Amino acid sequence: MYGPTIGRAQTLAAASGAAAYDDLDAFFDGQPIDMVAIGTPSGLHGAHGAAAARRGIHLLIEKPLEITAARADALIAEADRAGITLGVIFQDRMKPDIRDLKARLDAGEVGLPRLVRAQVPWWRPAAYYRESRWRGTWALDGGGALMNQAIHTVDLVLWLCGAITRVYGKTATQCHDIEVEDTAVAVLEFASGALGTLEATTCAFPGRPRRIEISGSAGTLVLEGDGLEQRRDEQAPAPQNASSPIVADVSAHRNVFLDFIHAIHTGSPPCCVGRDARRSVAVIEAIYESSRRGTPIDVAARRELSC
Repeated sequence: MYGPTIGRAQTLAAASGAAAYDDLDAFFDGQPIDMVAIGTPSGLHGAHGAAAARRGIHLLIEKPLEITAARADALIAEADRAGITLGVIFQDRMKPDIRDLKARLDAGEVGLPRLVRAQVPWWRPAAYYRESRWRGTWALDGGGALMNQAIHTVDLVLWLCGAITRVYGKTATQCHDIEVEDTAVAVLEFASGALGTLEATTCAFPGRPRRIEISGSAGTLVLEGDGLEQRRDEQAPAPQNASSPIVADVSAHRNVFLDFIHAIHTGSPPCCVGRDARRSVAVIEAIYESSRRGTPIDVAARRELSC
């Protein structure tokens, strides 16, 4: 177990009887390692991942892959040179209703999707940012409500509906004392011709479930929180992540790890490969650029590594 603060690393390591390190080289060189899971601040994912890749260690990285598309490209290139497996933790892809939603979309249940609406009306208290040295900073968080919270939803929209080619966005910092945005809206244009909207905030007290609505000529499917709408108890409370960063149900995370280990053993790709995870970073980066310039930005015009 590596962490920059040895006391915290020791606390986490003690739960599994592991050794604790506050020096990254000592951690990598201290014992044989087949794979690492990187959950350090987002802006350090590339440096820490590259250090592991150069040692031939398989990488499973917490979202986002990196905080810019260019830095994601550099990490993907390091993994390619090393011939190691690079996966990214987008655990929503493992949730049963979300997998069912994708299967139904792929089967043509709504026809060709034409309108996509994605909303992340979450709440984070001031202490969430105040008590962290990296959250809410450009250097280590890479952004705010979009890059930290709504990136899961951006990933799902891309996974479910295909590539986004153009965005027109506006971001603002409305209720938190942070460098980055706590509120964002964007219009999305898809390669398929579909149009969409994205709303994300950490200012919506007390926090409501994430919602994705996908409509086409043959029907509409709605994801509310983690459940398909027709299966959801109308009285069910909002998922914990709507108001807290604490993960109560770790089953999807566990399945990501199991899938990644299977990928290493079989040589098959994990549920979210590095190139796939790059797409959400590129879309969010384009929304930030659009907000700064006040004009639409072509996501497709940005250089991407070939898949």
